[in-house]
Amino acid sequence: MDSQLQDGFAELRRAMRRRFGESVAIENIEVPSLGGSNRTVLFDLIDGSTRKRVVSRQRTYEGADSPFLDAAQQFLLMEIAHREGVPVPEPILLFSPEDQLGDGFASAFVVGETMPKRIIERLQHEQTGAEFTRQLGRVLARLHQVRAETTFLHDIPDSIDAIDAQRQRYDSYDEPHPAIELGFRWLERNRPKPATPVLLHGDFRNGNLMVGNNRVVAVLDWECAHLGSPAEDIGWLTCRPWRFGRTDQPVGGFGQLADLLASYHEAGGAAIDASEVQYWQVFGLLRWAVINMMQAHGHLFGNRRDPVFAACGRNTSLIEYDLLMTLKGLYR
Repeated sequence: MDSQLQDGFAELRRAMRRRFGESVAIENIEVPSLGGSNRTVLFDLIDGSTRKRVVSRQRTYEGADSPFLDAAQQFLLMEIAHREGVPVPEPILLFSPEDQLGDGFASAFVVGETMPKRIIERLQHEQTGAEFTRQLGRVLARLHQVRAETTFLHDIPDSIDAIDAQRQRYDSYDEPHPAIELGFRWLERNRPKPATPVLLHGDFRNGNLMVGNNRVVAVLDWECAHLGSPAEDIGWLTCRPWRFGRTDQPVGGFGQLADLLASYHEAGGAAIDASEVQYWQVFGLLRWAVINMMQAHGHLFGNRRDPVFAACGRNTSLIEYDLLMTLKGLYR
């Protein structure tokens, strides 16, 4: 990166020196092109002979309708998860107002692959999809065993995991979608028995998993974390959009639900029935459709003018197809 672009990160440099001393420097700055609700910056933090690769994440969406946790909340959850043995990037520091970096934090960089199709192709080539699926079951079981009372989430209103909240958000956009209406009706008629709430990641899926040597080395993007039924995380993981065309492999396009549920239970998770997972798959698709409607609405009527968010309007129609395919044979 040339010196002119390096100079554009003066606030980041000052923030590091404020925490670690005036002698530290930052080099090898990169700004990845991927990312929707956050701006990600990679850099080397240099302190004498020590060099550490660091990731800075700054939230870019401040809309009043945002359902996402702020940086301070994400940072605290990552600290808890890291302490409890859940694979997560090591939290380093939370930005403060004097840093002038907005709502964000820095964590350690983790080497691995996040591109879903590359992960699927490698697991398929090496025939390790089943074992990777079982590992995901163990990771989720460990996460769901984190004591919910150790988090702040009891104090946050149900704005992301409740069916009624999703319906209210959908209605607020005044944009009718018959398939989504059908999905809400099915959910309302088939509500499962309440489960003991556990800590959920909320976006645990192929794309938010950093994979190295066919193992999960870090679970990324904690902005959707909340309390809820453990089957909700599993339903989200097995939604059709995260299979990337391999619809016969419900777990991320590389594994089977039976392997995931067996491994999850063996590692201490609750016994979960496949029919309960189907319920949360439908819920997950509706939630994903509403999030895409929110992003498109922000492009059209808010302050997020970007082709990426404009494309979310089209994504909503694709999700409707996945929803109808999931409801096929379930609706009653």
